[in-house]
Amino acid sequence: MRERKHIIRKVEKGGIADQLELEEGDCLLSINGHAVEDVFDYQYLTQDEYLLVLVEKANGEEWELEIEKEFDEDLGIIFENGLMDDYRSCCNKCIFCFIDQMPKGMRETLYFKDDDSRLSFLQGNYVTLTNMKDRDIERIIHYNLAPINVSVHTTNPKLRCQMLNNRFAGEALKKIERLSDAGIEMNGQIVLCKNVNDGQELERTISDLTAYIPQMKSVSVVPVGLTKYREGLYPLEPFEREDAKAVLDCIHRWQDYCMEKFGTHFVHGGDEWYLLAEEKLPEEERYDGYLQLENGVGMLTLLQNEFAKELSLAGKDSSLNRHVTIATGRLAAPFLSGMANAVKEKFPGLTVDVISICNHFFGERITVSGLLTGQDLIAQLRGRDLGEALLLPCNLLRDGEETFLDDLTVSDLKKTLQVWIDIVKSSGQDLLFAMTGKERTNE
Repeated sequence: MRERKHIIRKVEKGGIADQLELEEGDCLLSINGHAVEDVFDYQYLTQDEYLLVLVEKANGEEWELEIEKEFDEDLGIIFENGLMDDYRSCCNKCIFCFIDQMPKGMRETLYFKDDDSRLSFLQGNYVTLTNMKDRDIERIIHYNLAPINVSVHTTNPKLRCQMLNNRFAGEALKKIERLSDAGIEMNGQIVLCKNVNDGQELERTISDLTAYIPQMKSVSVVPVGLTKYREGLYPLEPFEREDAKAVLDCIHRWQDYCMEKFGTHFVHGGDEWYLLAEEKLPEEERYDGYLQLENGVGMLTLLQNEFAKELSLAGKDSSLNRHVTIATGRLAAPFLSGMANAVKEKFPGLTVDVISICNHFFGERITVSGLLTGQDLIAQLRGRDLGEALLLPCNLLRDGEETFLDDLTVSDLKKTLQVWIDIVKSSGQDLLFAMTGKERTNE
């Protein structure tokens, strides 16, 4: 293992590291005599109540620090690299890869294909297992890391090799069994491609994955995202209304079977299927606790339920006179419009306009709000009366940043549209607060 020096970016005030006079620019060298490979080693090694920490100061001095603390107490250190190691890139060339469908000229980081199992635990990313070595599996089992999110797509080894354009992709499926045998919890994902892994192949995949219950907690089925930039790529076809209905029929049948046999619905369809099929969203109970919200599964149902609950607790206010606008993708617009209409009973003076933004940048078949760009927002909102504030969903931006996918910023939008912009967190409570501009009041 190569020597690693983990540079400290910030020391939290009042924390253990601050009390020991560690500073920005210092380097962590080892803990209890062990080299720290990445964030998992760091978290594991710092759990103990007694630590011997070796640090290199900015002037080159080495400090050996004896630390006594509570078990699992954090040292209060933030490193320059949150992973504490290089990010691992993907070796697959999947026929459905979204990054291959992006236009040229965007910022370089958007073209990086990660398939790093560590990001599965830290950020909820899905991994194909093809880039994981035996040692990676051993570390997950040793540290008992869970859950890991797995991009399965198909359990047909030959088809998986074709879909991922990787001759080892089929063999990598055996790692699911190894993780399951070790008791590691997993969530699975199937990106469904028309006439590729749907139909009988989907039936096979779901059937095969039920063998890993209860370690496999859930499986999501989401439609492939197709942009307008697919020249020279595998000729994938978009799903239509009848296709979506067939997919949902399959999912619902397996849900009923799994609930009866295992006590879990297990397999879940992304919200996009219901919009495309023009079917009602499932009730909350069918989502088994919303295990795959980040994958667009149950997000709209949860938002509606949270909003309705918060609205029922709100005191009536006839004095509120306010006009705001919500801009969102085509997927969520009808549901947000329903919520906007529902507030009228409690807040008759509140006007909430919901504008569905068409994604011209990536193509009209991209309907989720998280892939909207600043230029599409400006083009379709310019010249409108947006009221006192423009409300935008937080998934338009990366955490802690204000830059859209096309490098325009929230400040650019404010300046161009001449309106206050409120980035709304993804909960019904935050949405109602943003609409009304006031905290909940009870009669």
